[in-house]
Amino acid sequence: MTGTTPTRFRVHHFAELKARQEPITMLTCYDTLHARLFDTAGIETLLVGDSYGNTMLGYPSTIPVTLEEMVIATRAVARGARRAFIVGDLPFGSYEESEAQAVRSSIALIKAGAHAVKLEGGERQAHTIRAITAAGVSVVGHIGFTPQSEAKLGGPRVQGRGEEGATRLIDDAAAVQEAGAIAVVLEMVPAKLAAKITEILEIPTIGIGAGAGTDGQVLVWTDMAGMTEWTPSFSQQFGQIGKALTQAATDYKNAVKSGEFPAEKHSF
Repeated sequence: MTGTTPTRFRVHHFAELKARQEPITMLTCYDTLHARLFDTAGIETLLVGDSYGNTMLGYPSTIPVTLEEMVIATRAVARGARRAFIVGDLPFGSYEESEAQAVRSSIALIKAGAHAVKLEGGERQAHTIRAITAAGVSVVGHIGFTPQSEAKLGGPRVQGRGEEGATRLIDDAAAVQEAGAIAVVLEMVPAKLAAKITEILEIPTIGIGAGAGTDGQVLVWTDMAGMTEWTPSFSQQFGQIGKALTQAATDYKNAVKSGEFPAEKHSF
């Protein structure tokens, strides 16, 4: 935030930034080291996303990620972030069974250090959002393309196209807000529709592949930092950390092999 900076970014700051039309920044994060770096950079919100599975754990998708794994990652991020607001993803299978299960899973992430939880789904999950909120836990919604439902949606496809699709997404957004969510992520949504939803809602919208008309933006940090050769078309590489790290490891290997490292100054 510009101007007066709070010690900790809190729930009410989401509404304040939306009212000022100041974009909200969010990055995924899964460990203490990167939490400290992103916190120092001034990122307002760190999302402990279930993308942890395919970016860090080697899973083919987010589906295999367990609640226990999310708890460990959330604890790690909480240890490193002094200022950022931490949102913990509810992984697939941790909230679909019942409202009671959803509340238990949410409490586990809050106890691990999250300040809010995120779950996927619009109208179909409104009752779940309502139950979690009633238990005293803040909720961030997630509509549009929802990775946990990728098989049902036929792959990573833009959602909300056509009049019927747009109406359905607007209804989803309204349902999430009415259920008590503090913000909603819009993923892979046409820019004009995302801007319209942003204008309709009182709560902030956080876009990923949803254009510039949302109240904030979120990216998977490994995409943002250029950790892999391929990134989604809606992302941008703001650095080439992957190449730099590979080069550093190569230089280290060569120095050891050649006898240049360790030198006398590195020895006791």
